[in-house]
Amino acid sequence: MKLTGGLLAKSMVVLFVLMCSGCAVVAVTGAVVTVAATVVTTGVKVTGAVIGAVIPD
Repeated sequence: MKLTGGLLAKSMVVLFVLMCSGCAVVAVTGAVVTVAATVVTTGVKVTGAVIGAVIPD
């Protein structure tokens, strides 16, 4: 059976995931959540600043 490029790439990803330890997966997931939370927090701060500039006290 000849492996195509797409099938080979998918096989490599599956193999990599299976070789990862649970701690590494948790660490990567934690990093993704931290980045997402930072992006949301920054968006809220910017929105608040814009609203504060538009609506006078």
